[in-house]
This record gives sequence, structure tokens and C-alpha cells, in this order.
Amino acid sequence: MPVTVFSPEPTPASARVDAASPSRGAPGTGTPIQEEKSETNAAKKDTQATKEETKATGGPTRPDGTPLDDQELRHLGQLKQTDRSVRQHEQAHEVVGAQYAGSASYEYEQGPDGQRYAVAGEVPIDYGPVSGDPDATIEKMQTVIAAALAPADPSTKDLQVAAQARQYLLAAQLESAMLRSEMDQARSGVDTSSDAEPSEAVPDESDVSAPAASAA
Repeated sequence: MPVTVFSPEPTPASARVDAASPSRGAPGTGTPIQEEKSETNAAKKDTQATKEETKATGGPTRPDGTPLDDQELRHLGQLKQTDRSVRQHEQAHEVVGAQYAGSASYEYEQGPDGQRYAVAGEVPIDYGPVSGDPDATIEKMQTVIAAALAPADPSTKDLQVAAQARQYLLAAQLESAMLRSEMDQARSGVDTSSDAEPSEAVPDESDVSAPAASAA
């Protein structure tokens, strides 16, 4: 059966925040300017929270224990935002895909604090049709389509999987309709023959010979 993966678009490390952020992969949803502002604000909040954490607790720090500088704090804030977005994206695929989706796997980047943060991820999914069972295929494809489009920011690969599943869905619906039609016709033929009653043969008047006339 075909198996594919859901994953955000791969990008260079400097642009990974945009790749994993909501509504970045789906064309025609929202306005890019508003999305950029939303993502920038989220990253700023994470950076500010990191700075406040540094002041309050003396952390985060580099692996050697020295405090992070402002540039490292900004980068750390971006990594935290990316990590959160990537995990939400893949978990949406997992939850909705149910038995057809596998477990998420992630690619990580080590932050300036020495911790690992998810910057990309993928979820394997079985989207092949069920052989010989169009009704089961219909149910499966409906689940696959919902899983592919579950995140707020479906990637290009997600949209491709949804499109392929729709093709399988339409084919299965057509096959199912044809099977039902054949079964209905078969039942109709059986009912008609069983309801018919044998009738007695009535001779046609044209077949009855008239008596011969007497000669004068």
C-alpha cells in the first residue's frame, strides 16, 4: 500500500521559524503580512520570556554555564517557537489519522543552551485503497483527507496526499455505486420471476376450425 509522510517544508536553519509556523504552507489562507507579524510577535514573546527567565533564575546559559548574549537569546526564542509549531503540526496529523497514521519523528537543532529543539517533523500515513472493498476505501480516504488537512498550516506534501486520497475516494464511490446497482438489478430479476403465476393456455379463436357447410 502507498505510504507517505506529512512534513513541513524543509528550509535553511535561518528560515525554519517560518517553515513551521501556522498557515505558512496552505495557499490562499490569511494574508502573508499578518502571518509574518503574528510569527514575529510570538518569537519576540519567547525571547522576552527567555530574558525574564535569565534575570529571575540566572538561566538559560550555555552548556559551559556562561550566560547567553542577546543574539543567542533571540535565537533561542525562535527555536522554542519553531519547536512548538512543529510539534502541534505533526500531532494534528497523528490524532486525526488514527490507525492509518504512524508515530511522528522529528529533526532537531541544538540551541545555544545545549538543548535540542524540533525544527522539522513527519508522520507516515497509509493512504492506499482497500483492495476489493470500495466502502472500506471510502471510509479510509475520508480519514486520510481529514488527517492531511488537520494542521492549521498544511504543507505542500499534505495537500498532495489529500488530493491523491480524493481521487481514490471518487473511484471507490463510483465502484460502490455500480455494485449496488448490479445487486439491485439482480434482486429485481429474482422478485419478478418468483411473483409471476403460471396461466392456463386459452385457445385463440382464429385457431378453431368452423364446421364445413353442407352441399345443396
